[in-house]
Amino acid sequence: MTIRLVLAGCGNMGYAMLSGWLKSARLEPQAVFVVEPNAELRQRAEHLGCRAAADAAAIPADAVPDLVVIAVKPQVIREVTAQYKRFGDGRTSFLSVAAGTPVATFEEILGELAPVIRCMPNTPAAIAKGMMVVFSNPLVSDDIRRFVLELLSASGVVTTIDDEGLMDAVTAVSGSGPAYVFHFIEALTVAAEKAGLPAETAKLLAMQTVFGAASLAAEADEEPGVLRQQVTSPNGTTAAALAVLMGGDRLTKLVTEAVEAARLRSIELGK
Repeated sequence: MTIRLVLAGCGNMGYAMLSGWLKSARLEPQAVFVVEPNAELRQRAEHLGCRAAADAAAIPADAVPDLVVIAVKPQVIREVTAQYKRFGDGRTSFLSVAAGTPVATFEEILGELAPVIRCMPNTPAAIAKGMMVVFSNPLVSDDIRRFVLELLSASGVVTTIDDEGLMDAVTAVSGSGPAYVFHFIEALTVAAEKAGLPAETAKLLAMQTVFGAASLAAEADEEPGVLRQQVTSPNGTTAAALAVLMGGDRLTKLVTEAVEAARLRSIELGK
């Protein structure tokens, strides 16, 4: 039976992506072969109707998948990728969703003929609200690029970059960014409690306010700065709060420092 896609790793991210692909009908279960050494995780893939095995050696010898998706932790990237070297003759493309692992690493392991795509997703991809940024080496065909972008779109919004060096900035903004937002929710919750609100009410107000504001910003025609101005009455309550957050570009400078720290750390880890 034809194997269109091999998924190496069915942990949280791999399973979330696989579920999205199947639910969106972008792939049929019988076209997917999952390789996952953990029996419990492997069973999840089988329950979705996919074939699965503990080792890449179980992939039929005559199978030439269109795409091998590497969805394992960066610490085991080399060990796992080496198991798929037999597909490195150019007929199979490789998609990595591992943070901090450059395309050159896969080219070194798989050979100079391997078409390689690198993707930086973020955790909201698990609920189809992710932000995914893609870089491809020159060997990736237009057909495979379209196929991959269509697959990834089941997990959220997808965009591409032409300079892999920008992946460190991508990691610092959208890869690490959800943690910044989670912390803002935490901070707003604490502030709400200190203002006298009950804990559960404070948490609800903080979460829903961030969710609603982000949704509005995503759907509105206006830029975020314009939306901010629209909700800020002169000398009103919002203006008083923004005077604290925006005074001396305080928040912008703090976030810029945070993103730069994450970008520099991404560069260090990539080495």
